Amino acid sequence: MKEKSHLYEVDIEWTGNRGSGTSSYTGYSRDHEVRSGNKSTIYASSDPSFRGDAARYNPEELFVASLSQCHMLWFLHLCSADGIIVKKYHDHAIGIMKESLDGGGHFTEVTLRPEVTIASSHDVEQIDRIHSKANRLCFIANSCNFNVNHKGKVIVE
Repeated sequence: MKEKSHLYEVDIEWTGNRGSGTSSYTGYSRDHEVRSGNKSTIYASSDPSFRGDAARYNPEELFVASLSQCHMLWFLHLCSADGIIVKKYHDHAIGIMKESLDGGGHFTEVTLRPEVTIASSHDVEQIDRIHSKANRLCFIANSCNFNVNHKGKVIVE
């Protein structure tokens, strides 16, 4: 298999000018829109801790969501390839970000907590191995400089 490159284009538009731009720290909104192609717009802001709108997604939530999505998609693919029938998948992912003294910050870890419902009890022992492989293959997790952990739960339908 040869290496391939993929291009992803996203448009971000700040919509938070209240009339005077960024003339003061409290005088503008952090609201913005995220678009890609003809897809639905994501209405976003900053975290409320940074004067953002709690009703909108913030970059930190979207980052954790992208890790969770990538893992899930790899997991489902690997289960399908191994003949394991997944009936339901739900993840409650948690990311920890630490602020530094200069106001910046970084994520220190993300823990994925997928609850997976499968069709057969014969496949239960394979699930942890598949989660580990999905973690190793995930494009987003491979781009991180911190651990992406998973603590899965399996339910047999």
